[in-house]
Amino acid sequence: MQIIFHTGAHFTDEDRLMKCLLRNKDAFAQRGISVPGPGRYRQLLRSTLNAMRRTSPDPDAREVLLDAILDDETAERVILSNAHFFGVANAAVRDGVLYPAAPERLANLQRLFAGDEIEMFIALRNPATFLPQVHEKSPERTMDEILGGRDPRELRWSTMIQSVRQAAPDVPVTVWCSEDTPLTWAQIIRDLAGLEPEQKITGAFDLLKTIMTQEGMQRFRAYLSAQPELTEMQKRRVIAAFLDKFALEDELEDELDIPGWTEALVEEMTDIYDEDVLTIERMAGVQFIAP
Repeated sequence: MQIIFHTGAHFTDEDRLMKCLLRNKDAFAQRGISVPGPGRYRQLLRSTLNAMRRTSPDPDAREVLLDAILDDETAERVILSNAHFFGVANAAVRDGVLYPAAPERLANLQRLFAGDEIEMFIALRNPATFLPQVHEKSPERTMDEILGGRDPRELRWSTMIQSVRQAAPDVPVTVWCSEDTPLTWAQIIRDLAGLEPEQKITGAFDLLKTIMTQEGMQRFRAYLSAQPELTEMQKRRVIAAFLDKFALEDELEDELDIPGWTEALVEEMTDIYDEDVLTIERMAGVQFIAP
């Protein structure tokens, strides 16, 4: 069985993605792809992974978990999505390390589902906007406490991805940037489901309509209807063009109200993030979804 674990560093997008997957649940089921409701597995897997820090799982743990997750459904591919597979927001950054529990958790997921084909899908996000989001969700800690006194410019997603690859080298990892999701959304959904590039899905523009004006969406859909032969890459260029004209700027801008942070620091962190993403793109065993 193929078991797909999806997580990410943009908590809002993860909720939207789960809703999009569930909209395709029936169509996917006809292809042997299961999209269980998150209530079936999120707490269950979290409790199991926490227990595995102290002891090995029972021999029948996999069967018990899959019985609970699938609920008599048969499937060849199961998609499990949770923004907190690698830790809740409060544990997303510790002592200047992004998701320090990620290597152990992925290795334990592989142990738990030994014999299955495991894949990990994860969205990254610019630390300049991710750190304020983490701080917002754990306001009891100052930014200096979140970073463990380290410089925010030291954070590297590549370090986390490399540690995950070392902990579970047989697990393929698919990565993309949250900033690109308006352009790559449809491919992300298809890749999670293991579908062909041009396979139609429901909700291919679910994210786009949250950041584009109503007029823009109407014109965009009309344009696509008039150009049915467009390839996926051509559609992305069209999306970029329409966003340039019809984007809801308030939805694209992040509030960055961190004491001591300057515009120059944010720009420097962004440049470092861009370079870090290029490093990840070149990593062995990593598929990168580019816009």
